[in-house]
Amino acid sequence: MKKIIVLLLLICSLPFHLPTCMSCTSVIISGKATPDGRPILFKHRDAMSGMRNLPMVFQGERYRYLALVNASDLGQKSAWGGHNEAGFAIINTAAYNLNGPEGIDSNGDGALMKRALEVCATLKDFETLLDTLPKPMDLNSNFGVMDAQGGCAYYETNNYKYVKFDVNDPVVAPRGYLMRTNFGTTGAENLRTGAERYAAITAFMEDAEKRGNIRYDYLLTQIPRNLTHGLTHINLYDWMPDTADEPQMFPFRDFIPRYTSTAVMLFQGVLPGEPAANTLCWTIAGYPLTAVAMPLALLPTGKLPAVQKPTDNNCSWLCNKSLELKNRLFCVTEGNGNDYINLAALINKQNTGLLQQILPIEQVVMVHASEAVATLRTKKKGWEAMEKFYDWLDEYLMSQYGNL
Repeated sequence: MKKIIVLLLLICSLPFHLPTCMSCTSVIISGKATPDGRPILFKHRDAMSGMRNLPMVFQGERYRYLALVNASDLGQKSAWGGHNEAGFAIINTAAYNLNGPEGIDSNGDGALMKRALEVCATLKDFETLLDTLPKPMDLNSNFGVMDAQGGCAYYETNNYKYVKFDVNDPVVAPRGYLMRTNFGTTGAENLRTGAERYAAITAFMEDAEKRGNIRYDYLLTQIPRNLTHGLTHINLYDWMPDTADEPQMFPFRDFIPRYTSTAVMLFQGVLPGEPAANTLCWTIAGYPLTAVAMPLALLPTGKLPAVQKPTDNNCSWLCNKSLELKNRLFCVTEGNGNDYINLAALINKQNTGLLQQILPIEQVVMVHASEAVATLRTKKKGWEAMEKFYDWLDEYLMSQYGNL
C-alpha cells in the first residue's frame, strides 16, 4: 500500500504536457580520475526534433570529423556532438537560464559545434572561436570540450560571453569530474531546468566513485539505463512486473532516459604520446533503452558499420530498429501518453523485457569491441581490426535484432 501511495503522488506531481526543450545530461571526467588515465566526455542526448539521428564522417575545412547528426539535416548545417582527427571533441546541453530570467532559447548550438569540429584542435582554439564570433552569438548552452592534450572543460555560454570550468583544476572539480543538465551554474537560479536529472547524475557519479566504477564501459552502459528518479528516488526496478503479458503503465518523466532520448555519446581521449586519431566515440545511436553501444573511430578509409549508415529515410538501420522497439514501450498514443512507459515491456521478473534482451546482445558487442580497440591502439595498421569488427558487428546485430 505504501508503494502505491508513493506512485500516486508521483503521478499527481507530473506536469501533464510534453517537454518542448532538449533535456540532455552530460559528464566530463579528467584523466586524473579514470582508471586508465584517459579523459571522458559523456552526453545523453534528448531532442524532440532529432529522434532519428546517426553518426557520419565529414571532411571539414581543416579536419575530418565524426559527428552525430539529425536524419533531417545529415550534417549540412549542424552537428550534435562529435570528434575530429586532431583529438578535439565537443558536446552540449542546452542551458535555458544563461540569457537572463526570461529563459531565451538559442538556435546556433548545432552550427557552432559543426564549425568547431572543422577548425579546432585544442580548448584554446575553441575559446578563440567563441571570442571571434559576431555578437549576439545565438547561443545558450553548456559546451563540453576535450582535446588530445588532456584538456577538458565546460563552457557556460550565452549570447555575449562564456565562463570556463576546467575539469583538471582541483579547485573547480575537486573530485575530477563535473556534470551539467539544462541549466548553467552562472545563470538565473529560477530557471534551473533539469534539476531532477542533475540530482540523478550526481547520485550516480558519487556511487560510481565510491565503488571504483568511473570506467568508460560502466558509464556508457549504465547512465542511459538508470531507472532511479533523482527527485523521488523511485527505482523502477523495485516495481518490476511479473510478466510482459499485460501492459503496466508507469509515470516516466524526468528520469535520465525518457521518451525524448535519442542517443548517447562517450568520447574517450588519448594518453600522452598516443596518436590523436585514436580518440574514440563510444555511442548508442538510437533510443538508449532499445539500441546497443559500440565504438566508432575515424578510420583512414572513413568506414563505419553498415547498421549506422543512412537508409531510405536517411536514418540508420539501428536507429530505425530501436524506434520500432520503442513503440512497444510507449503504447499510449492519446493525450499525455508519452509520459508513461509500459514497464512490463521494458523489464519484468521473467527477464523477457526489451532492455533485458538488449543488454546481453550489447555485452557480446562490448567484448568484441574491446579487443578491436586494443588492437587499434597498439598495432601498426590497427585500424584494420576496427574494420573487421564493423563487419562482424553488422552481421551479428542484424541477426540478433531479427530475433527480437
